[in-house]
Amino acid sequence: MAEQARYEELIRQFSAFGAVKREMGRMMPSECPSGSAAVLTLLGRYGDMRMSKLSELLAVDMSVTSRHVAHVAERGWIERSPDPADKRSRILRLTPAGRSLLDQLSRRTCHMLAERMSDWSDDEVAQLTTLMARLRASFDDTRTHDNRTHGPHSHEPHGREPRRPDPRPPAPPVLEQTTRTPAITQ
Repeated sequence: MAEQARYEELIRQFSAFGAVKREMGRMMPSECPSGSAAVLTLLGRYGDMRMSKLSELLAVDMSVTSRHVAHVAERGWIERSPDPADKRSRILRLTPAGRSLLDQLSRRTCHMLAERMSDWSDDEVAQLTTLMARLRASFDDTRTHDNRTHGPHSHEPHGREPRRPDPRPPAPPVLEQTTRTPAITQ
């Protein structure tokens, strides 16, 4: 385990990363704030889905997801159609206009990153990507573990020690080849 000073420096870097996210957000078209870009990105990456799945992927409350979905639907970037399996639910899908905007956002973001990171080697960019994916996975693992062992629906029998995550470090993620750029979420 790293010493406390290293974690304190990491906290400072997280704060500084906020400036990077803000700059990336400023390059987005004014009619497409970061939450809308996140909706388009997730639909572009995972395809059609229910609002509940989108809310889970965004890691935000359903009411926040509803606002983002309403914004992109009003602009014609997605369509909401009844779910054949459950008429009370809606299936969200990108429209051609939404796909076109997503492609434009991806090109803009990639261009800005290529500009800002022009003095980085391909290996350094790949290493950063791998480490950021691993960090995100660590937080996802923690949230799942916390919900499983401490949530209202914990399935651990009383008196038993909760399951611990695998102590081995996770394998480096397999990076999917895609032209899509992850959206900036706040």
